[in-house]
Parts: sequence; C-alpha cells; structure tokens
Amino acid sequence: MRTCVVIPAAGRGSRLGLDVPKILVPILPDLTVWDVLKKSSLAVADHVHVVVSPSGQDAFKAAAKVDFDAGRVSCSLQPEPLGMGDAVFRAEPVFSTFDAMIVMWGDQVGVSAGTLSRVRAALGDGTKDVVALPLATTKAPYVHYELSTSGALTNVLQSREGDVMPEVGEADVGVFGLTTRGLKQHWAAYSALGIVGKKTREANFLPFMPFLAQERGFLVTKIPGIDPEEARGINTKEDLEHFRRTLREGKAS
Repeated sequence: MRTCVVIPAAGRGSRLGLDVPKILVPILPDLTVWDVLKKSSLAVADHVHVVVSPSGQDAFKAAAKVDFDAGRVSCSLQPEPLGMGDAVFRAEPVFSTFDAMIVMWGDQVGVSAGTLSRVRAALGDGTKDVVALPLATTKAPYVHYELSTSGALTNVLQSREGDVMPEVGEADVGVFGLTTRGLKQHWAAYSALGIVGKKTREANFLPFMPFLAQERGFLVTKIPGIDPEEARGINTKEDLEHFRRTLREGKAS
C-alpha cells in the first residue's frame, strides 16, 4: 500500500525565540526538526508532503532541495492560518494519489519509529476506510479522546478550545493515520456543517475524525500502550531544551 506522510508546518519558531520556520529549528548543530521528521517519515512511507507558510516556503525548499530533486519530498502553501484542517487538506492533490496518509504535526520529534510503524500497519491494505489513532494515557491532557465502552470514537476535547478536561485522559501524539479514499468529499461534507473551535474559530482537524467514525463509517483503530513522552511536541523553550538534551545523550551513548 502506497503511503504519504503529510506534515502541516506553517508555524514559525517565534515562541522559541527563533526567527525561522518551526520545522527548521535546530535541535543540534547538525540536526533540525525537519531532519528528524524526514528520517522517521521515510522509514514508513513512500513520500513526505509538507504544508508551509508563504514566508517559510523558500527556506524549506532550500533545506530540502536534495529530497525535492529525488522526488521524495514535496510541499504546498497554506496562505492564511485557518487551522489544521485547512492545512491538511492543502495537501489533498498529493495525498489523494496515495492509498493512505499519516498526518504528523510539524514539531513531534519525540514520536518513535515503532509508533509510526504500528500506525502504518493498522491502516491495512487501503481497501477499508480506517483511522489509526495512537493514544497515550497522560495526566492533564491537552487533548482527550472520548471512546465508548465498545471502543467507538465519540468526541474530542481540546483544552485550547476551553473544553473541561479530565485529570487523566487519552491524548494523541500528533500522529494520525487515515486511508484516503473519498476524504476530499468527506471533508467537504464536514466543512459544510460550519464546525469551528469555540475559542480559536478555526476549522480543526481533530473533530473530523469522530465525524468520519459516526457519519462516514470509518473504523477507528486505537493503538494503545504509547509512551506519554511521545505526546510532547516542541511548543516552548523548555520543550526544545528537553529534546536537545535527549538527542545529545542519545548521540553520546
């Protein structure tokens, strides 16, 4: 089954005190966020497509020139910051040519190769409509996925939208596997409902998955037992220093 990794990466590293696209933030002197994501992505997928902002396009293309020339990587633009759903579907002309895609947020450098492999395996052969969802049980989750006793995905709570969060919840790790058949039409139907975040007013990607499960018959496969450390992205200077320390120690060992 042919698989594409889609990385929404239109953000900048301004909160990290750096004036570069977030995906190009250096972790080590010879290693950027992009280097980490590219390596893990190409280990499980045939192609990587990155969605960037207009201001970050030239810098990203320069950094990824070798992979662009080899046909392993491509990119598209998100002209305005309209939310992650909009960002993901900017990649539709590319991901629709593959049987499945793995969406990975552009700062999830802690996601393991094993988790990505399990997501890829859970998608099957592409003949069934599937959402593969790796979840980690965490305290004070930023996002929490509500599942019924039968395992059906019923709702997604988001702290950033003002939802009341549980003390312990099922959090994603910024990675989502989806088969691609019919997704363009499903997104159009979902968008027509006018569902936006209560605070951000953005067209979020996460609530699209319960819609696929409840209204479009997608099988949601929960991938359990994920290390909560994998849920940590690079959102603050503290996060960046954490991963710099982790990767330095990994190189030294």
